[in-house]
Amino acid sequence: MKLFAALLVSTFAGSAFAFCGTAPLAFSKSLFHQKKISLVVLEASRNKQKKESRQKWADARGIMGAAVQETAMAAAEAAGKFQSEEGLEYIRLVHPKSGSSSVVYLYGGLVSSFVHEGVEYIAVRPDAKMDGSKPISGGLSHCWPQFGPGAIQQHGFARNVNWEVKSMTDTSVTLELAPSDYTKAMWDKPFLCTFTVSLQESHLDTSMVVENKGSEAFDFQAALHSYFAVSALNNLEIRGSFENKEFLNKLAGDGGEMQTETRSVITIGEEYDRVYMGVNDPVLADKGTGKTLTVRNAAGYEDTVLWSPYGNEGMGYNNFVCVESVKFTPVSLAGGESWTGDMSLIPGSL
Repeated sequence: MKLFAALLVSTFAGSAFAFCGTAPLAFSKSLFHQKKISLVVLEASRNKQKKESRQKWADARGIMGAAVQETAMAAAEAAGKFQSEEGLEYIRLVHPKSGSSSVVYLYGGLVSSFVHEGVEYIAVRPDAKMDGSKPISGGLSHCWPQFGPGAIQQHGFARNVNWEVKSMTDTSVTLELAPSDYTKAMWDKPFLCTFTVSLQESHLDTSMVVENKGSEAFDFQAALHSYFAVSALNNLEIRGSFENKEFLNKLAGDGGEMQTETRSVITIGEEYDRVYMGVNDPVLADKGTGKTLTVRNAAGYEDTVLWSPYGNEGMGYNNFVCVESVKFTPVSLAGGESWTGDMSLIPGSL
């Protein structure tokens, strides 16, 4: 470009002297200045065309520009209340010190994500419906007031109704579920459920509180049908006080049978649906990520269910396992009383 400009100026100067003999200095400088401006404008126009061309190329391939990427990343990292593309509202929690984050959907009161130090610990199945047409298959899913099949619909109704936001900050949200015409049609009890999710610097706390607002007792079961992300099932060990504990193997016999666990460490190599009574201290150890996840059941949840649809590619079986916090034996809650289920997720390293 510099060589082109020099040749252009030289040619222009020769033409001017040939035309005038001895060109006035002011006239020569004026024309040179005009030509210099023209060259700058031409260069700017070409740069603009190049940028537009590159952006069109990136857009055609689904690649965002740097500025757009920064804006999108900032929005993705922000705490607050948002709406998904499918129309479901959710709360994003972000810890200001650690940068850990969590996502909580109002539909089902479901925690769908917990990220700490760049590692996602919660799984949502690839076949999950995220539009509210059915319960979300994944996350920390509520099974309340019933666990499994029974008098009302499978796993109760708490997972397929909208909860309301009672309060929220950047690191905590409290959701509330009260009776509605829909719930009364299948379970007409004067309950109030409150679910609080608190993002700490290094772990995630959850608390489910059930209140009996009436004068007569009612019974219920409670569980968090928790889906945890794993690198691969053959990398996973589930540790805890399993050895010598009785468990209900729902896949054995005609309708399930009680068995005794002989292992202290559980590995998944087949389809699982097992209720371990009196075990509430599971720890997931994933040698693929080098991480552990302690499921600390501090109150209410007394049992653990292990579930895996082993071999089901459509469900993405190889990248999650369900280690569920459960109160399997029904709670009889007197009028005016409350029950609390506290569960925390604590990441660690192998």
